[in-house]
Amino acid sequence: MAGAGISNPLSAWLSKPGSWSANPLDAFSVKGQSILPGLWGAFLLSAAVFSLGARAMGKRMREFAGGFCLVFLLAALAYILAGQTVIKHYNLEYALWALLVGLVISNTIGTPKWLHTAACTEFYIKTGLVLLGAEILFNRLLALGLPGIFVAWVVTPIVLVTTFWFGQRILRITSPSLNMVISADMSVCGVSAAIATAAACKAKRGELSLAIGMSLSFTVIMMVVMPALIQALGMSHVLGGAWMGGTIDATGAVAAAGAILGDDALQVAATVKMIQNILIGVVAFFVAVFWVLRVERGEGDAKPSAIEIWRRFPKFILGFVGASIVFSLLVVMVPDGERIVDASIGSTKTLRGWFFCLAFVSIGLQSNLRELASYLKGGKPLILYLVGQSFNLCLTLLMAWLMFEKVFPNAADVLQK
Repeated sequence: MAGAGISNPLSAWLSKPGSWSANPLDAFSVKGQSILPGLWGAFLLSAAVFSLGARAMGKRMREFAGGFCLVFLLAALAYILAGQTVIKHYNLEYALWALLVGLVISNTIGTPKWLHTAACTEFYIKTGLVLLGAEILFNRLLALGLPGIFVAWVVTPIVLVTTFWFGQRILRITSPSLNMVISADMSVCGVSAAIATAAACKAKRGELSLAIGMSLSFTVIMMVVMPALIQALGMSHVLGGAWMGGTIDATGAVAAAGAILGDDALQVAATVKMIQNILIGVVAFFVAVFWVLRVERGEGDAKPSAIEIWRRFPKFILGFVGASIVFSLLVVMVPDGERIVDASIGSTKTLRGWFFCLAFVSIGLQSNLRELASYLKGGKPLILYLVGQSFNLCLTLLMAWLMFEKVFPNAADVLQK
């Protein structure tokens, strides 16, 4: 087992609420041991990092600190709600509950003005995405070789471009940024891709909220339906795993769906999804360039300079790629590097989860349901998602069948070694 014999000294000081059945207080202990020190550690580290950032951005520190405490408590509440065993069984993840918690406040009593200071959606999101890069290791991305790359890197851009074209030319969605966020969310890897793409194309918070909501809803459906359909069709578990890895949006849902079929499906599905995840930075880069050169450039406008493109380029992508490179090199160049990195990634995942949860709470606090309803007018965003996902399912299945059944029938054997 990777990581065996290497302990992470930070693991006891960075944690999140656990599972519970009847008593929510059970979420604060794991195997009879309190996780409160880990919760305090996550809070203090997050508060320190974001307070320094807020100060650099010119925010009022006292106001930010008070607001951050409440945002963190709301994020903890979202984790507790998601940890209830029945809810967890249906994979209703913390992102959904964090968004709902924020929406309830903003659409009932209203979000206090002082709380808006700490609702730094983009700041939390971008920091979390940099940590996500540390979890994407090149040696594991290439474990399946060409079959995995074809399923993840050939199908995904085709689906993204086709879905965006369909939304603009056929459905004529008035907001290109809404079209792009939904297309990236559905074709790349769900919430993380939606977040990165929204930053690249300057999408509104309501547009991002709508894309995330649809993604989470359909993810729950697909993780239940797809394993049952694969079994009913008598499909091989390797092919089924590749199909699910390339189409189910959330990484956690991919693992859960793969586990239903067995170890082969789980390993193939998770590996294909990891290969696909690296496209987050690539897609965000090209979307940023496309937005500057085509979407925001009016007729008769001069071609934007390289400096203007750099100014608009989402810089967090460099952190995302840099973290991936650093951790990948550690695996190769440091003795016991893979086990050390595996142990370290446990902490980066915990922190990333908190940062994303803070971001989803912030999105909810800054969103209005009437505004969200206006984006759904005419049902075009829903049609876009359904058509794009249908195309994605068909093309991914075709590519997975060609790669794993015909061209490289023994490709998945490497995962069993």
